[in-house]
Amino acid sequence: MADGPLAGIRVVEVTSVVMGPYCTQIMADMGADVVKIEPPEGDITRNVAVGPTPGMNGVFMNVNRGKRSVVLDLRTESGKDALSALISTADVFIHSMRSKAIAKLGFDYESVAELNPKIVYTNCYGYSRRGPDADRPAYDDTIQAECGLPAVQKQLTGDATYVATIMADKVTGLTALYATMMGLFHRERTGEGQEVEVSMFETMASFMLVEHANGAMFDPPLGPAVYPRTVAPNRRPYETKDGHVAALIYNDKHWAAFIEAIQPTWNRDEYATLTGRAKQIDTVYGLVAQTMRERTTKEWLDLFGELEIPATPINSLDALFDSPQLNAAGMFETVQTSTGPVRFPGVPTWFSRTPGRVRGPAPELGADTEDVLGELGITPPATEGAV
Repeated sequence: MADGPLAGIRVVEVTSVVMGPYCTQIMADMGADVVKIEPPEGDITRNVAVGPTPGMNGVFMNVNRGKRSVVLDLRTESGKDALSALISTADVFIHSMRSKAIAKLGFDYESVAELNPKIVYTNCYGYSRRGPDADRPAYDDTIQAECGLPAVQKQLTGDATYVATIMADKVTGLTALYATMMGLFHRERTGEGQEVEVSMFETMASFMLVEHANGAMFDPPLGPAVYPRTVAPNRRPYETKDGHVAALIYNDKHWAAFIEAIQPTWNRDEYATLTGRAKQIDTVYGLVAQTMRERTTKEWLDLFGELEIPATPINSLDALFDSPQLNAAGMFETVQTSTGPVRFPGVPTWFSRTPGRVRGPAPELGADTEDVLGELGITPPATEGAV
């Protein structure tokens, strides 16, 4: 089997929870040798969810699969020396500590670049160092709130809620991945390493404003910062006779086909174009909702299939594991671990020459300390398990 597009790349990470580990998990899937540096007590995410053994829960195992775990106590000189030796062999160094903390340890960009001038050094912060909030702590919930997610949720549902996934962590992790890859691409062209900064607040503000900037982008503003369709209170899965269906009758071709098939009494000429519907989108959603209650979910899915209108039933997350589409596409990969088989959600992308894959299970705490440090000619203390 091919080794993946990142074969031969070594990544040293000093990250925890999800943002940084998710970024490097994808690198590991794509063939990189990812060395995860953990303190003696381990990544705190080892103990936040259910798992077959302590320290090996589902969340941790998923975002740390295929990596090697090295325990180093970076409060000690021997731990710092070992990390320095490891950095000298790396292509990428990525951390999720605040800037003052990483500098205090002696691993700010300037110090690391002295050890390895060609390294791509990625900082994963809560807030950019270039702003007044540089040293504020941040977690997914607080960043969701600050970037406006609960505010638009309130417009949509009436309640100021978080979205039911750790969106800020994952979106920022993906941003850290593409930013690091751009740094590596530049190095491939020029031989130059560089420092990269990725921060949660700035990333999520950019993410939210893709569509929501809208009229507020202009000078003078032409409207508020909101994309009306996404916050229309009637924008939700439609209730049917026996359940729900999600459908988006969006473009004019689909709308005309729907109207022709259903002949609703509420139809008006002003709804015939996307521009016209967009001006009163919540009203349109409400009218369609009335009609959807007249048939069963299956009846609607059959009709929408004939009309080629995007539609789907509501899946539970458990149902994804049994999805014919996902299973046919090879989404899930079963990996044998010390505690039994684990069915991982695998690599969602496909490469014709260098496909990614789940490289192996997540490591036990410090499982690779001896091997990795041995490659550097360093022997960890036999009794402590950490340098």
